[in-house]
Amino acid sequence: MSLENPNLLPYFNPKKERRVAFITGANSGIGQMTTLHLYMHGYIVYMAGRSKARVDQAIKFVEKEARHRRWLPDQTFGELKYIHLDLMNLKSVEGAVVEFKTQEKVLHLLINNAGVMALPFYLSGDKFEVQMQTDYVAPFLLTQRLVPLMETVSDPRIIYLSSIGHNFCFRRFSPDSQFVYWPNIIFTWFRYGLAKTAGILYMKTLAIQHPNILCLSVHPGFVMNTNLFSHFTRLPLIGTFFWLAFQVFGWIFGVSNEDGSYSTVNCALSPKLSASSDNGKYFTTYGIETTPNRVARDLQYGKILWDWTQQELLKRGYNT
Repeated sequence: MSLENPNLLPYFNPKKERRVAFITGANSGIGQMTTLHLYMHGYIVYMAGRSKARVDQAIKFVEKEARHRRWLPDQTFGELKYIHLDLMNLKSVEGAVVEFKTQEKVLHLLINNAGVMALPFYLSGDKFEVQMQTDYVAPFLLTQRLVPLMETVSDPRIIYLSSIGHNFCFRRFSPDSQFVYWPNIIFTWFRYGLAKTAGILYMKTLAIQHPNILCLSVHPGFVMNTNLFSHFTRLPLIGTFFWLAFQVFGWIFGVSNEDGSYSTVNCALSPKLSASSDNGKYFTTYGIETTPNRVARDLQYGKILWDWTQQELLKRGYNT
């Protein structure tokens, strides 16, 4: 599969067919543009985020932008709804699921879009390394809780936003690895790579356990104008250097937030994909199918990560 004009992807008239999506990190960047396209294609989109004010601002942007982009004269858009979710707090994940279930009985599309990258080492309140929790453990818990709502619907899909940065996990690292070494500017990438590799393998394992649900991972491309690089650009003295370096890199290799959303949008809506033939696959920029590294294809390692995650969550009172 490669890039399609998003307007040519299937449109669902919400007056005739109600399809529900849940997306994390929907208030900015790739998540906001993904939300825009789903909304224009008729989806009821639950925009999960920490700040209601920021999500409300994003809703205003999406509604205004959608009116400008309308491509069908009688096109009816979906709906946009806020739901509180903080991936750094597992109780918040459980709370978001409870809130969602009070409003919806089924779910057609789950997009684990939110993430962090290359942060200094510290532990969350749940005692997970921050990148491991935000990029993998919390999405794992959220997905496990929502999967039962997807088992009876037509063409259910789960999409996990990974990264080319999964290549920093170049061998089977222990899931407990925290890489608390100097300098952080190097070893933070190993923590990031481990979390993103775990996410890819989670999708592959979930695809085996739930063969009727299309589970995919995507690398959106080098999207430089996001908040992911803010830690580096805010560093004293050298922050300006990093800002300039990222600007140059983005000008040469980068894609916009909208371009970065296309891989997710195509995986979410393309009729060319199916659970029977594409489950567990990995896609890169513009929805081009590719292959992750050897470690991210190691299903035995995937089982190790799955078992570790379930055990660690159970220690904290979350039975998955």
